[in-house]
Amino acid sequence: QVQLVESGGGLVQAGGSLKLSCVASGRTFSNYGMGWFRQAPGKEREFVAFISWRGDSTSYADSVKGRFTISRDNAKNTVYLQMNSLKPEDTAVYYCAAHQSKYYGGSSSADFSSWGQGTQVTVSS
Repeated sequence: QVQLVESGGGLVQAGGSLKLSCVASGRTFSNYGMGWFRQAPGKEREFVAFISWRGDSTSYADSVKGRFTISRDNAKNTVYLQMNSLKPEDTAVYYCAAHQSKYYGGSSSADFSSWGQGTQVTVSS
């Protein structure tokens, strides 16, 4: 399995921006589609975004569409999540995850095989 480490979380005011990073090691990063999920206190883990192995296909949850952008740099074994126009409801622990298929059209956390430890994002009103 691939090992994943997220960074870039923090405290930001509503309307602000953050960029999360997730560095992979252990396996060939470009073999994996990559996703971002988040989990707020007392809530289920929810899908945020997905990017295919070459970055030619992306998908987003409706709640973040137009505000968040997922990207990847296979030379750096890194996937990013640029988050703009942040809202208090975006407050959560954000996780990156690896999918064993290069393309993926779903949003279920059960379909992802490797997970990072998470990074906290807190948006104040």
